[in-house]
Amino acid sequence: MVSLRKGARLGVEECQNQFKDQRWNCSTLDRDASVFGKVMLKGSREAAFVYSISSAGVVHAITRACSKGDLLHCACDPTKRGSSKDSRGEFDWGGCSDNVRFGSHFARMFVDAKERKVRDARALMNLHNNRAGRRAVKRFRKLECKCHGVSGSCTIRTCWLAMQEFRRVGDYLKLKYNGATQIMINQAGTGLIVANRNHKRPTRSDLVYFETSPDYCIKDIEIGSLGTAGRVCKKGSLGTDGCDIMCCGRGYDTKTERKLEQCECKFHWCCLVKCKECSRIVDVHTCKGTLSSSPSFVSPSSSTTEKIESQNRRQK
Repeated sequence: MVSLRKGARLGVEECQNQFKDQRWNCSTLDRDASVFGKVMLKGSREAAFVYSISSAGVVHAITRACSKGDLLHCACDPTKRGSSKDSRGEFDWGGCSDNVRFGSHFARMFVDAKERKVRDARALMNLHNNRAGRRAVKRFRKLECKCHGVSGSCTIRTCWLAMQEFRRVGDYLKLKYNGATQIMINQAGTGLIVANRNHKRPTRSDLVYFETSPDYCIKDIEIGSLGTAGRVCKKGSLGTDGCDIMCCGRGYDTKTERKLEQCECKFHWCCLVKCKECSRIVDVHTCKGTLSSSPSFVSPSSSTTEKIESQNRRQK
C-alpha cells in the first residue's frame, strides 16, 4: 500500500507539472491523491490524462520498489538472463533490470478492478486510458551497461534495462492528451468506436474521451474545476499562462511585491558556492473573480480599497 500511495502521489505531481500554466491545473486532485478514489471529472480529455498518468505512476512506483527489494513478492526482471546483442554488439545480462512486467500486471489487477465491475462508456474509457499509461512506462526504458576489460576497453559488457525518469512519461502522455480521440460506445454496449468517422481508430497507446472539456473558468467541483479566480498570470503573454486567456476575459489585479533571491554567486575552492541575497520589486498579476466565486480568491487592487474606505468615511 505504501508503494501504491507513492505511485498515486507521483501521478498527481506530474499532472500538476504538465498543466501548471493552464486554466485546469490538476489542483482538484490534491485532496484525493488516489487512483482508487472518486475523481470528480467528466469524461473529458483531462479525465483521460488523469487516469493514464495515475496508472503510469503506480506502475513506476511498484516497479521501483521491486528493484529496491522493498516488496517480498517480486524482484529484478527474471527474463533478462544470458546474453543478447544491440547495435554495439553482444553483451551479458546482469545487474538488476526493472521488472516493469510485474508492475504493469499488479497495476492492472488493482487499478482496473473497480472499472471492471461496471461496463458503461466511462468504465471502458478509463480502462483504455489506464492501459495507455502502463504502456507509456514500458516505452521509456533504456539499456544501461558497465564495461569490463583492460583499462575499460569494453571487451565484455554487462547490461540491464532501467526505467527512465517519470518526467519522460509525463511529457509523452501530454502529447497523447493533445491528440486524444473522441469516442462513443457501440450499439451493443460492449466496446468503443470513433465518434467522427473521418478520424483514425485510436491505438492502445492513445488517449480517448467522450465528452468535450468545459472552459474551467468558473468554480464547479462536480466537473473538477476550481476556476481561475486568484490564479497568477503573465501580463502580455500570448500563451495559456497569459492574463487574457487565464482570466477568461474578466481582467486582472496587480500588486507589487518584494522578492528575495540569490545573486552574485561565487565558487570557492574546494567545493563551496557562496551567494549574496538580493531583493527586487516585481508586479504580480492575479485573475479577477466573479460574483459567483468565493471572495477569498479575489485580490482587490489598491484603487478599489481606497474607494471602499472613502465611502465608509462619508457614511460616518
